[in-house]
Amino acid sequence: MRHPMASPHPAPRLPRAARTRLAWTAAALLAAASLTGCGQESAPSHAAAVTEFNENGVTVRLSVADWKSDAGTLVATFTPDEAGFHLYSTALPAEGVEGVGRPTEVRPVGSLATAGEMTVDKPVKSITVPGVRAALPVYPDGPVTVTLPIRATAPGEAKVLIGYASCSSTEGCTIPVADRAVSLRTGEHGLAFATS
Repeated sequence: MRHPMASPHPAPRLPRAARTRLAWTAAALLAAASLTGCGQESAPSHAAAVTEFNENGVTVRLSVADWKSDAGTLVATFTPDEAGFHLYSTALPAEGVEGVGRPTEVRPVGSLATAGEMTVDKPVKSITVPGVRAALPVYPDGPVTVTLPIRATAPGEAKVLIGYASCSSTEGCTIPVADRAVSLRTGEHGLAFATS
């Protein structure tokens, strides 16, 4: 006896081979979706750490890119406030040349260490200034970006020490900045600059 709500004509069924193909296709799509989800969860992305300060005529912007497995890249961009000012080379001696100049410096300390060679996005050129016999190595006028691979040696407090001086061939030099400390913290959730 037919159920009162049953259709007088049963719905057509797919052939067995078609049902099997449909089941396999659905299983494959579910497996692909679950693998994609797992991949996203196993590689969480952390927002890039960024901070900046302005001191003695230069704005310094620091960021950490590609931080993964306790290593990343420290990027420091030095931008003179006024046109016509340049920064000194990272290769300038710490005491300058005949007492003139201050090297552009980015140095991690504490729970951070250098993990590779420093690179700079501008070429070095030599200039002469009155009263100094030797040529001074400088970058072209305007912003300069220094890139340094870094790694965490342990969770905890760290600092990046920043040094620089900016000069103009017509306006003179700003007061040099030496060992200006920027605080960071390394830990299991990545790296972050201290809030000021």
